[in-house]
Amino acid sequence: MDLNITGPGVYFTFHLFGIPISISQTAVALLAVTVLLIVLAFIVTRRIEKRPAGLQVIVEKLVNMLYGLVESTMGKHNLKFAPYIGTLFLSSFFGSMIGLTKIFASTTGDLSVTMAWALVTTALVWYSNIKNFGFKAWLKGFTEPIVVMTPMNIVSEIANPISMAFRHFGNVAGGSVLMSVVYAALAGLSSLIFGWIPGIIGEIPFFQVGIPAILSIYFDLFSGFVQAFVFCLLTMIYVGSANPPREELPVRKKKAKKKKST
Repeated sequence: MDLNITGPGVYFTFHLFGIPISISQTAVALLAVTVLLIVLAFIVTRRIEKRPAGLQVIVEKLVNMLYGLVESTMGKHNLKFAPYIGTLFLSSFFGSMIGLTKIFASTTGDLSVTMAWALVTTALVWYSNIKNFGFKAWLKGFTEPIVVMTPMNIVSEIANPISMAFRHFGNVAGGSVLMSVVYAALAGLSSLIFGWIPGIIGEIPFFQVGIPAILSIYFDLFSGFVQAFVFCLLTMIYVGSANPPREELPVRKKKAKKKKST
């Protein structure tokens, strides 16, 4: 059984101002996903009618589901984050699905991609906390409920994006590895049972027909959808907690806003 599992490869490397820049399979796949989403957005929005029909009905239903999910998870006051959550989900889901083409590598199978998404979410959470509660209150939050907990609170804050990134990457990459092992094992089993038959019949991997396709429905399609949903759900929880309703903001914020309005 010949099994070789490697990470995303590098197509070529060039130097810009003396700095080596590598164009990897992940970078090309990310570009392909971006182009695909732009094309899909153009197709579904080029003919918007007041009385929707066909594809427009489906798209509007999906958009309403997205806004409903954001409202129920983050609150109605945070609906402005719905486009970000939707973009994150589509990038993650299609990034996992593009690996099925065997032409492009799965973008979510690269830790650098999921880590970048997690860091953007973390930066958004920190920005929201500082904006809503103030920089001093944000720093003070690390010392609560007691000062002794400060190191643990800092570690917890750093661990959030790491856990988000590794959870998404680990499940997708683990599924890819498992599917590779299954393919190799089924090829070896076919060779063991039918290899004695002379001619081309003995070289056909019969056991690779059907079984991998069924497993792929879970490890690629279902798992890709679930991991994208979980990542977005965690993002909504973290960002939503940093953006509470206006009435829950500190009194000084309310006064400041009143002064600005007058």
